[in-house]
Amino acid sequence: MKKLSLTNRFLFFVNQLLAVATLAGYTLPFLDPVTAKSLSVFSLTMPLLLTANAGFVLYWSFQLKKHLLVSLALLGLGYSHVQSFVQISAKEVFLNNDLKVMSYNARMFNKSKWSKIDRLEQKACQWIQRKNPDVLGIQEYHQSGKNLLAFPYNYIKENPNGYRTSQAFFSKHKIIHKGSLNFKKSGNNAIFVDIVCRGDTLRFYNIHLQSLNIDKNKENFGQKNSEKLLERFEKTFSEQALQVAKILEHQKNSPHRTIFLGDFNNTAFSWTYRQLKKDKKDAFVEAGAGIGKTFDYVLPFRIDFILTDKTMETNHFKTLRVPYSDHYPILARIQTQKPTPTNAQTAKWKKKD
Repeated sequence: MKKLSLTNRFLFFVNQLLAVATLAGYTLPFLDPVTAKSLSVFSLTMPLLLTANAGFVLYWSFQLKKHLLVSLALLGLGYSHVQSFVQISAKEVFLNNDLKVMSYNARMFNKSKWSKIDRLEQKACQWIQRKNPDVLGIQEYHQSGKNLLAFPYNYIKENPNGYRTSQAFFSKHKIIHKGSLNFKKSGNNAIFVDIVCRGDTLRFYNIHLQSLNIDKNKENFGQKNSEKLLERFEKTFSEQALQVAKILEHQKNSPHRTIFLGDFNNTAFSWTYRQLKKDKKDAFVEAGAGIGKTFDYVLPFRIDFILTDKTMETNHFKTLRVPYSDHYPILARIQTQKPTPTNAQTAKWKKKD
């Protein structure tokens, strides 16, 4: 057998180190950030680790080396993690009674003038109306002047702690109950609405967990000192854990099936996501395609989610890359009723949303 070159020996050593780091990363969603603060932060590196392992599989394949088995076996072992990061093909079934649900962190529709796009709020709202969602949840909502979103029903909640941001629900269907969880001492929050649609009542939670405060225009996430950055992330993850506990406790008393949507400010490799996804299905995993990037940053962070009750089917999911925020809106077509021969026959196969 031909010996590896010096370069390949070094690369295989790096490959092995990455494999160990990835294997350790698979355990991170099981670690409570309150008790494992530093370790939980490293879940943010998982997109890079999975990408690097996939790169090594391709590299060793071209080299015709069995060393590809290291990363290949590792990706197979963590198949559920890979699924939450990338999907090969989209599910594109469109039913007449699908419920179109959109989640969008709107970054206050440019109130702080971070974007140079003229009349951004008007353009963003016009774009949303064209997408025509049945239920829309917005994080970091701000309304200047006339309401540009024409929905029959809405619930807009200002931050209870005096911060500038609000959260909002807009719906084509009647809202019969609503409320706010009021996170303490935070600019973030979770609100909920009970919506009557298609002969059923569903509860939607619009979740905006404690922010990581990542600024894509600043180096090192806007923190000069790496130790301070780690402390900041540790604190954020711990606060998120407490907020998640409050949401799940509140959900226990819901008389209706629930859908979680929003900006979790954490990835699908985190304890936060794992807790919220219990007894839920991830719309991206069920029907999405490609890398699930929802945040406009150099790293492929998927931090915006739609999680449905397990009795529901997601028939289509799309991340919509528009320039009106630092987040990309996500849109899912959800079948809230169990399939019947009648509505199954109305299915339409389309290439575009």
